[in-house]
Amino acid sequence: MKEQIEKIMAELNELKCQTDKEVEEARVRFLGKKGEITALFDEFRTVAPEMKREFGQRLNVLKKEAQAKIEELKSLAVSAPSQTAAAEDITLPGDALDLGSRHPVSIARQEIINIFRKFGYDIAEGPEIEDDYHVFEALNFPANHPARDMQDTFFVSSGHPNPLLLRTHTSSVQVRTMEKMTPPIRVICPGRVFRNEAISARAHCIFHQVEGLYIDENVTFADLKQAILLFAREMFGPDTSIRMRPSYFPFTEPSAEVDVSCNICHGKGCNICKGTGWLEILGCGMVDPNVLEASGIDSKKYSGFAFGMGVERIAMLKWQVNDLRHYFENDLRFLREFSSCVEV
Repeated sequence: MKEQIEKIMAELNELKCQTDKEVEEARVRFLGKKGEITALFDEFRTVAPEMKREFGQRLNVLKKEAQAKIEELKSLAVSAPSQTAAAEDITLPGDALDLGSRHPVSIARQEIINIFRKFGYDIAEGPEIEDDYHVFEALNFPANHPARDMQDTFFVSSGHPNPLLLRTHTSSVQVRTMEKMTPPIRVICPGRVFRNEAISARAHCIFHQVEGLYIDENVTFADLKQAILLFAREMFGPDTSIRMRPSYFPFTEPSAEVDVSCNICHGKGCNICKGTGWLEILGCGMVDPNVLEASGIDSKKYSGFAFGMGVERIAMLKWQVNDLRHYFENDLRFLREFSSCVEV
């Protein structure tokens, strides 16, 4: 056993390893379950009692020396450059980072805002949880008016004269603006709105609007038409045409729905415009005098127009998206298609 201990000690002193794999092989060879030093400890049981102390000390010294040698070689192998490192080209570009992008609704919303900012409109915002007065009554919706049924309202509280609700349109922001400001007023009101509707390819219970309001002396329907035409050409292209169809809104009179010429078929008719050559984008009209008076504005001195559009609707037309639900499902395959979109 003495000769075996001296032999293993000599081998340890001469042991050299270049890689982590070689160090691990050396550890297994000497200190593994079937290693040479482990075998000596097993053989130690057969040593005569009078020799156990001497050989026990020698074996312990050998084991400690082996452990120290393995740790030394392991540190050297880790700090040494690997064989593959020399073959790497450090001038090659790194892995591209998977960056996020703006949501298509956010892109369309900001583009609409930027267009109207160029026309001199300010931005006005208001609470999403509103009271009945600012959402309905101040906008010429009497308590039992059938037009209230058009809104499909989510009520937060009820049982008192002015209940709280999730706003069904951003027209409530227009009311608050008229209460605080004196004409001339020129604002747009972007925001999220809520209606209790069945979710489908063309409808959702949550969507986004941008509404506009312009009040001053001698404002006419011709001013409204020109503002909508300029917006349509900025958003959909310089060759865009519009048409206005009579409609009804409680807070405007006269009222109109606005269509733009289809930017896919250029008015010839396709499946997007259902063969008509036109696409509906917004509703508008001249502000009803009752609405002006309710907010403390003299309707005999001032007049104005208002309009409202759904941001998802504009985005659907701009990028030919055929299902509104795509905007809310967070499907990365869909969202990545807009990573190259640039805001105006």
